[in-house]
Amino acid sequence: MDATTGPGATSRDARSMETLDSLGEFAAIDQVTRGLTMSSAVSVGPGDDSAVFLVNGSAVVSTDLLIEGVHFRTEWSDAEHIGRKAVAVNAADLEAMGATPVSMVLSLGAPGELPTSWLREFATGVQQEAERAGICLVGGDTTRARDITINVTVIGQTEGREPVLRSGARAGDVVAVKGRLGWAAAGLAVLARGFRSPRAAVGSQRCPQVPYGAGREAAAAGATAMLDVSDGLLADLGHIAQASGVVIDLDRARFEPDEPVRTVASAHGKDPMVFILTGGEDHAMAACFPPGSVPDDWQVLGQVRACESDEAPRVLVDGLPWQGSEGWDHFA
Repeated sequence: MDATTGPGATSRDARSMETLDSLGEFAAIDQVTRGLTMSSAVSVGPGDDSAVFLVNGSAVVSTDLLIEGVHFRTEWSDAEHIGRKAVAVNAADLEAMGATPVSMVLSLGAPGELPTSWLREFATGVQQEAERAGICLVGGDTTRARDITINVTVIGQTEGREPVLRSGARAGDVVAVKGRLGWAAAGLAVLARGFRSPRAAVGSQRCPQVPYGAGREAAAAGATAMLDVSDGLLADLGHIAQASGVVIDLDRARFEPDEPVRTVASAHGKDPMVFILTGGEDHAMAACFPPGSVPDDWQVLGQVRACESDEAPRVLVDGLPWQGSEGWDHFA
């Protein structure tokens, strides 16, 4: 008698065929919340109508939607990667404010025929990335939906620090980045052509490697403005330029494309700077600092200057406007 015909085979087969319809809503919720650990700040977690937790200083809140076919594809990413990504892209927003993550709520819409094995793997990814980010899942909601739809809302705390806004950049500041640039865009280019390597680039598209702790590090160092790179470095720094009323000028010579980005760019006949400057989805931290205050492990990429007469706030590369798209726009 082998493993496929033994006494446990029937129960294993039944589990593999089980769907959300057959599992039911409350059992599905249990799949996601089972085994969660709460921090000392959380006094009421999943199970009641609302969660209860304490924050130290001001509360910082952000939310993001992830829609199947827009933010991820199930044929490209397994459920665990999707769960990790759902947490990572939201926790990065707290990092970008210089806040400390505290808690999050997660809502999931899914087709009833979705296998429960997918849900279990998704929950594993959520819990893994939440642990990396230092954040607790304290509640959420589930519903039937045509496509897999994920909404995460994260709450952080300032712990007495002032939040780092997009509007604080000043002439004379330097611009620096911590984290990967171009990897996720390179991975998307690979996946779009039906390939799965280089694995490092593909992995970055499936789930960003957020530099957790970098936002607080920047805030402590005196960062004047900051955000996470989600839609492309040029597009996102453009938000800082507009909010601060300044010009940001990037120095192309300071960029050093990483090996996976160079490999994909060469295979696709592209300039690797296209991936680095316009790709997005890596969720690196980009910040402006007074001269001499940049933390050691941040890479300086440019400078901030005042707008000249009749000059609009913008981002330049080597003193010139970038030719082509500056990043992702959902409605462009």
